[in-house]
Amino acid sequence: MDDKRALIVTTDFFTPVVDEAYDYGAIAAANSLSDAYAMGASPFLALNVTALPPKLPPEVSSEILRGGAEKSREAGVVIAGGHTIMDEEPKYGLVVLGFADIDKMMTKGGAQVGDALVLSKPIGFGTTTTAIKQQKATPEEIAEVVGWMSSLNKTASELALEFGVRGATDITGFSLLGHAYEMAETSGVGLCFNLSEIPMISCARKYAESWTFPGGSADNKLYFEKHVTFDEGIDEENKMLLFDAQTSGGLLLSVPSEKLDALLTHAKELDQPLWHIGEVVAGDGIRVEK
Repeated sequence: MDDKRALIVTTDFFTPVVDEAYDYGAIAAANSLSDAYAMGASPFLALNVTALPPKLPPEVSSEILRGGAEKSREAGVVIAGGHTIMDEEPKYGLVVLGFADIDKMMTKGGAQVGDALVLSKPIGFGTTTTAIKQQKATPEEIAEVVGWMSSLNKTASELALEFGVRGATDITGFSLLGHAYEMAETSGVGLCFNLSEIPMISCARKYAESWTFPGGSADNKLYFEKHVTFDEGIDEENKMLLFDAQTSGGLLLSVPSEKLDALLTHAKELDQPLWHIGEVVAGDGIRVEK
């Protein structure tokens, strides 16, 4: 745009992860917006990207779009149109445009040794949405995971900018450890996580114990495990939860250590959940401690 502002353009879309059409639309919109929030951008405009089966009832299609529109409105984003095609399975998401201050942009390469690692949402979404598809999940479990997946990362992003965070990424399909490895590799550092501090939604462990995981989680483990060192005594279920493919997950922030306490205090004042889950260390790769 100019020497102070960058125009951020990003897109994402996926097939349904929940049964309710409205919730699906809201989750897809929140997920698409997170790509902009992870860079510290302020999204202002979006376009629908939609694929719908010809026989899908119009009221279902309308609910998907309504969910996306209302979530975008909550974010202060205008949906200016979009494009729809026919396909055998529904697909929905957004093209998102936003502005970012060039001097304050957050990137995967911004983590510095000594920074604290902070997460804005729990993990366990992949195993829970798989349980939904298998009709195992209770109404309470569905409500919990939908609430988290449809929540915006807007406030977390704004807080990160306020406190000078330069390293960030959003946690989605590559899992917490997969996206963390991308940050470590791009920044030229190592990351150390404390398993006991990593938040998980209430039913995550239950479904992990029955090995109810999406296929992407196994792919993540296969690809990223060679870059991860686990403490002895961490069981396979917890390892797999750290490789669990997320949808519309939280932001992983690399926070200057001297600003951590003030950030967490202000986040609490704003009712924005944040968890301190690890540290940026010298070296490379990922370590997970008990």
